This record gives sequence, C-alpha cells and structure tokens, in this order.
Amino acid sequence: MEELFSLTYKEEVEALREYADFEARGDVKYLQHPKADARLYWAFCRPSGSCAAQISDSDPLVSIMAFNHSRLGALERFTLLHPKVLEEDDLRKKIHNRSRMLFRSLADNDLSELNAVLDFAPMFLAMAIDQLKNGRKWNEIPADLQEASRFLQRADADETLTEAMRTKLKDISEADLEEIKEYIEALLEIKSGVDLRLLEYIQEDLGMWIEKSDLHILQKKTLQKRVDTLKEG
Repeated sequence: MEELFSLTYKEEVEALREYADFEARGDVKYLQHPKADARLYWAFCRPSGSCAAQISDSDPLVSIMAFNHSRLGALERFTLLHPKVLEEDDLRKKIHNRSRMLFRSLADNDLSELNAVLDFAPMFLAMAIDQLKNGRKWNEIPADLQEASRFLQRADADETLTEAMRTKLKDISEADLEEIKEYIEALLEIKSGVDLRLLEYIQEDLGMWIEKSDLHILQKKTLQKRVDTLKEG
C-alpha cells in the first residue's frame, strides 16, 4: 500500500516534524482531509499509532492502514474497521498479518476478548483456532473456564484443539491446600457452564495434586470426595 503515498503528502508531513506538537498538528490537518490518500499517509505515519477515527474512516484502504498501525486493543480495532474489510476477501487479506498477531495475543489471554472479537467477526474463527493450536505462547495467563468452554463449543473442537486448551488451564502444581480448596469451591459454582472435557482435565490435575501431597490419608480422601462432586450433575 505504500505505493499509494503521494510525494506531496510525504513532504508536508516531514515539514511538520520540526514542531513539538507534530502529532496534534497532523491530526488537525489530515484526520478530516478531503483526499483519501492524505488520510492514508497520516494513518501510516502518526507517531503514537492510528487513532479510532482513522480506523473508522469512510475509505476502506485508510481503515485498513489504520487498523494495521494502531495500538488500540483487538476488539476496538475490529469493531471500528470499515465493514467492507470484513465482508470482502480481497480487502480482508490486507489485515491478515496484523490480525494473526492480534489473535496470538488474544489466545494468550483469558479468552474473553477473543470470544468477543469472534462474536463480531466470526470469519476469523479458523485463525483463532490455529493460534490456540499452533501459536507460540507469550505468557501464562490461564483461560476463564466458561469462556474457554464457549470457544470450544463455537469451534466444534476436535481432540487436538481440546488438548491445546488444556494448556490454558490454571497451573495448580505449586498451590497450597487453602488455594486448592478455594479452587474447588470456585469450580463447583460454575461447573454447569464448563465443558465436560475441561472438567475432566481439571479433575485429573486435582487428583495428581492430592496424590503427591503430604496430607494425611483422611484429608486426602475428604478432599478427593469434594473433587468427585465435580462429576455430579
């Protein structure tokens, strides 16, 4: 898209760089500029990244440029994007790389925003699935179990995706007894909204924690009984 930039606008923007309030001057001059190519170039070179007004530009190419160069959150970017970009394959391809990066980040978080993005832009479901299955992890934020369950149902998850989701479960290996008790009670409150496959994984993890713990045998049995209630309807 850089071939669309006019030399005239490049020179104009360069002239503004000498001012301390460069970005503010650029916004005044270009955010509502009557020429789309001027707005396009400003979306590309705005110092703090594209703003919301640029993503919601009336020209799809300006909207694309702003989407790709923004620092706003994923959900805000997708909801501001020009409708044609989501509707048309050729335009959607122009945000493919940035979208993939955004979905990598969404997959690393608790999945609530990922689901919200997919509610708005379901055509990106395959990309979201791929990132959960194959994307390199950047952090260790566990999934919200109800959001994870909603995603698995949305994706009609196969075994590979379900196994990938297991890595998004809370790590309890270093938890103490009180933390385990709190975890179990929290699970019991929400279990009706949690996918049975995830509950099975969690039960396995809890069972291993109990087995490896140095609790008295009676404490272990009592705790295991509480875990077993996760299986009850």
